[in-house]
Amino acid sequence: MVKDSKFYDLLGVAPGASDAELRSAYKKGALKHHPDKNAHNPDAADKFKEISHAYGILSDSQKRQVYDQYGEEGLEQGGAGGGMSAEDLFSQFFGGGSAFGGMFGGGGMGMRETGPKKARTIHHVHKVSLEDIFRGKVSKLALQKSVICPRCDGRGGKEGAVKKCTGCDGVGMKTMMRQMGPMIQRFQTVCPDCQGEGEMIRDRDRCKQCNGKKTVIERKVLHVHVDKGVKNGHKIDFRGEGDQMPGILPGDVQFEIEQKPHARFQRKDDDLFYHAEIDLVTALAGGAIYVEHLDDRWLTVNIVPGEIVSPGEIKVIRGQGMPSLRHHDFGNLYIQFDVKFPTNLRNEDNVDINIIVDQLEKILPLQVKIKPPPKDAMTEDFELEAVDAGQQARAQGASMTEEDDEEGGPQGGERMQCASQ
Repeated sequence: MVKDSKFYDLLGVAPGASDAELRSAYKKGALKHHPDKNAHNPDAADKFKEISHAYGILSDSQKRQVYDQYGEEGLEQGGAGGGMSAEDLFSQFFGGGSAFGGMFGGGGMGMRETGPKKARTIHHVHKVSLEDIFRGKVSKLALQKSVICPRCDGRGGKEGAVKKCTGCDGVGMKTMMRQMGPMIQRFQTVCPDCQGEGEMIRDRDRCKQCNGKKTVIERKVLHVHVDKGVKNGHKIDFRGEGDQMPGILPGDVQFEIEQKPHARFQRKDDDLFYHAEIDLVTALAGGAIYVEHLDDRWLTVNIVPGEIVSPGEIKVIRGQGMPSLRHHDFGNLYIQFDVKFPTNLRNEDNVDINIIVDQLEKILPLQVKIKPPPKDAMTEDFELEAVDAGQQARAQGASMTEEDDEEGGPQGGERMQCASQ
């Protein structure tokens, strides 16, 4: 009985599988999830690494014995969880070259492994206002990066003073042995002589500028071009502007555009949405509203007299939305109207309220006839009272709950699901 079957499950074999069954399962899984064969599926690369890691452990009899008895925790405590990379294991298993030849676009894993390595990519988030996205801008952004020391040219010291560590033979790692009960465990650890560098240098021979680290910190200013209409999440790459390290290619710098929230507009793709508040007279008799746009223009929006605007109604102004990225088209501007009703009828001249009501009835459409209760029904007269903010919120919440119940869903179920995400 094994403590953990995760690695066996990844390969799709039973815990008691033979070495031949492990090899066969790894070959099948590695070929299926190889990154060269799944260039458009980023999840395949992770699956390929997991399968390779599992096979690297189970194919080693000592590591497999530790894993069967103690699980992954035993491997981690013993330092045996490492090993060769997925690419190295694949190349070794298939004889050094890519198993796919030229089928998937060139040299495959073998050629990628023999090419120069590259430093990591530096990621930054660039927050931009909606005005800047509407008009476009160039941002000057400063960053700190590592560059090859100009004094020692990345050697770390005087020429000829850097020697290969004899303790680890320049690898930076040492293989150690440890007694664990009835068995001996073999694991790798950082070389204590060179601290994992693989090289040794005397203190007096170290470069005075980088102190033997081979790189120094440099401040770099990059000009980030924010194009008109760029979308939230858009990425801008600067090739070779990242960290530098001896013997490998410089890394990249990547800026991700993050659109700031706006006080007046909401954006969806190339369209803008604006919320306008108008009074009842403007909604009934017409008038004009003014919208301050993102480029400092003021739009005069005319409401035609006689064209009644209902509360919540949405109108559109075509071509006044956001510019389309790298095109000359513009989206639309959608305006939703919130009609504010008066709290009471203004009666400065003390005119009889019934006369005002009669005048309104002549102007406004006829009232809908409300069916009265039966003649023999018992009726009572009541007056409406205003509610405070708390009572209004409670009433609206009860109304929403009833709507959810009518749709057949469990009360509060959808809201609880959203809250937990």
